[in-house]
Amino acid sequence: MRAVRALFGRRARLRWLHLIMGGALLMPYFLVGTVLVGMAGGGQQLFSSVPAQLGAFGLALPMAAVTGLFALVRPLCVAAARALCGVPTAVLADGPARTRQARVRTAGWYTLHLALGGIVSGATLALPPFAVAVAALPLSPGLRSTWLLDGPEPLREPWALALAPFAGIAMLVALAAVAAAAGEVLARRAPVLLGPTPEDRLAAAERRAADLAVRNRLARELHDSVGHALSAVTLQAGAARRVLDRDPEFVREALTAIEETTRRTVGELDAVLGLLRQDGEQAAYGPGLDALGGLLAYCGVPVAYESDGDPEDPGAVRPDVSREAYRIVQEGLSNALRHGGVAAQGAGAAPVRLLVAVRAEELEIVMENPLGDRAAVARPGGGRGLRGIAERAVLLGGRAGAGPDGDVWRLTARLPLAAPGTAAGTGPGTRAAGAERSGTEAEGRR
Repeated sequence: MRAVRALFGRRARLRWLHLIMGGALLMPYFLVGTVLVGMAGGGQQLFSSVPAQLGAFGLALPMAAVTGLFALVRPLCVAAARALCGVPTAVLADGPARTRQARVRTAGWYTLHLALGGIVSGATLALPPFAVAVAALPLSPGLRSTWLLDGPEPLREPWALALAPFAGIAMLVALAAVAAAAGEVLARRAPVLLGPTPEDRLAAAERRAADLAVRNRLARELHDSVGHALSAVTLQAGAARRVLDRDPEFVREALTAIEETTRRTVGELDAVLGLLRQDGEQAAYGPGLDALGGLLAYCGVPVAYESDGDPEDPGAVRPDVSREAYRIVQEGLSNALRHGGVAAQGAGAAPVRLLVAVRAEELEIVMENPLGDRAAVARPGGGRGLRGIAERAVLLGGRAGAGPDGDVWRLTARLPLAAPGTAAGTGPGTRAAGAERSGTEAEGRR
């Protein structure tokens, strides 16, 4: 049963079809080969001469190999191998063959496919009618008379006619076995000849890295924007609930803050999700330092803000630096809400102190807030926001750090005002490694 499935099962039939396609693709090259053989002296016996046919076949294969060197041949071959040969998708390359090595491999596969396909196709066209005729000899007087007149002398014996049906069946089984063997050869060679080259693997790794960068960017933006809004809204709602009966004015202010925070966050969320509609492009979106006033007014934390220089001036601070600085301040305020002692101390609490200064070569951000409950600071599972701050800073070529300093928690970030990569040691690899290292350290601290 297993042998029957191997010869006539669904996979065997699909591979046989794949070989027939190879034979069909070989025909144009074969016809050109027959013309060349005829011009060389094959003459009138071209289609009845086995050597002439073999010569045409031999001339067709190099022409097929040249065709296989074209870049777009590989995706077609890969699609056929996946659909008909049963080759796993993961072991085959995607996209056109861009390098010489990939093109040579594809040409080898294309030539092998057409060569085996031509042989199996020719046998499929010629052998089944002959096998059926041989199997029908005992049942057809006309066939027997022709066989007895034109057949070889030993095959005119009665025992030969008795074995004729078995011989016909054996021919068909042999044809199926040859087709199955040829299909197995192609299936085993596909990962080698159509598999990814080192250059393909590098390109795939770069695409995966770009996708992960977009995902990480979305995660940072959602964490900072939505996380801050939820923290601020939760704090304001809790405070309003506690003084609902005795301080209506405070409740009114809290509801206003909640309204402004949610309105601003909905706009930021729409901008963040817009990245998904940009097909992975690094689109410019999100608020910058020019929106810092609205953030501080309704953040739910009393903030003593001080600026040095003009951080809201687009001429002084690049847009990307301005956007990342805004997110860093936003996450710092969220940390003050979640972990600091500001909320616990109430209206008389010492305010969060924020300094945003434009220096000669960098933008400096310093934020301090009461340290609060040290157990909350060291709680398990924390640090995603601080890791995001570190990644934002390092990807711009800057640096960030956070940690307790006496009875306050201090967050500092320094972002270069020059374009990233202009200084030594700020290339993509260095910045990525630095982001991971700084993020891990920040996660351990808070």
